[in-house]
Amino acid sequence: MSNYQSDLLRLLETRGYIHQLTDAQGLDALAAKQVVPGYIGFDPTAPSLHVGHLVSIMMLRQLQKAGHKPIVLMGGGTGKIGDPSFKDEARKLLTTDLIAQNVASIKRVFERFLTFGDGPSDACLLDNAEWLDRLEYIPFLRDIGQHFSVNRMLSFDSVKLRLDREQSLSFLEFNYMILQAYDFLELSRRSACRLQMGGSDQWGNIVNGVELARRVDGTQVFGLTTPLLTNADGTKMGKTVGGAVWLNEDQLSHYDYWQFWRNTADADVASRLRLFTDLPMDEVNRLAALEGAEINEAKKILANEATALCRGADAAQAAAETARRTFEEGASDANLPTVSLGEGLTIVQATTGLGFAASNKEVRRKLTEGAIKVNGDVVTDPAATLKAGDKLSFGAKKHGLIVA
Repeated sequence: MSNYQSDLLRLLETRGYIHQLTDAQGLDALAAKQVVPGYIGFDPTAPSLHVGHLVSIMMLRQLQKAGHKPIVLMGGGTGKIGDPSFKDEARKLLTTDLIAQNVASIKRVFERFLTFGDGPSDACLLDNAEWLDRLEYIPFLRDIGQHFSVNRMLSFDSVKLRLDREQSLSFLEFNYMILQAYDFLELSRRSACRLQMGGSDQWGNIVNGVELARRVDGTQVFGLTTPLLTNADGTKMGKTVGGAVWLNEDQLSHYDYWQFWRNTADADVASRLRLFTDLPMDEVNRLAALEGAEINEAKKILANEATALCRGADAAQAAAETARRTFEEGASDANLPTVSLGEGLTIVQATTGLGFAASNKEVRRKLTEGAIKVNGDVVTDPAATLKAGDKLSFGAKKHGLIVA
């Protein structure tokens, strides 16, 4: 453990948020003596953020808990380009209207995690379209572009990876890192922002912003990244058979969100408790030390705490009760995920429709293994049809209802 003086860096290090820092000593000294405004950017590429964004959201929450000011930056401007970092191909360009709809939809989730207001450590929400949309091309090239070396930009891993694979990188995407760096400069000027945080894949972009603020304004700002979060088996956290684990409740039910956390692998429980709950570290360590069947109690606590933060305490309690009744009493419940009854809905269609399997082929394989049940009875016929009120179970942990 490092010998940090500030509550901020001690808290972030203890809970496992720190991967890289541009100047640990400088940021530590600043955070020990004043309120530090810090930001993270979120591009509105969908109507909801997903659990892959949750480390960043929780880091803003920890920043506020340590007495500092979180700035949520919506990428209404950068979202018109799309971050090419470590992507195999260009993002689909979104219309201005769709970006605005996504921004409005995404904003809601932050109110669960942060306290907004006008106080020195209250969170604020800004949109980079406010300044990026007004930029004039020639002045921007003269004033900002002169500070960027193409040679250096080509050396960043996020760019190199794409070029090494001989995959096209458009001039549009190539500009993204300059715009992100400019965001930091603009926030430094507008809001005295001194810290940008993000995932480890954003390191190059963040360093660009730190250097731009120093060169243009002579301002010292700092960058901090979190470790890339993977499951114990090496897969990327948040990727499931049914797709992304969305934070907005209109994209994913409370029950499915709770169940995602309940299904955490034993080896990942400790890190998930540290990063995604507010539980004190003594309690985190106690739960992480549980073994055998007792680890399931730790997983339920993780699911309750994580769901309460994102969806509210009532939603967490309802989801936990649905799980208890489903698994312990074998009862059906209206809070289970549902799929609508179509014309002759087959068990294959129902299983994929519930998001339990990624393909018809996978469903057929599970049928032959006896892993799919309807109302508690094993079904092996892929042509079997279902009726309203049937309860479909996929393995031991996934259950859904057929509705009219």
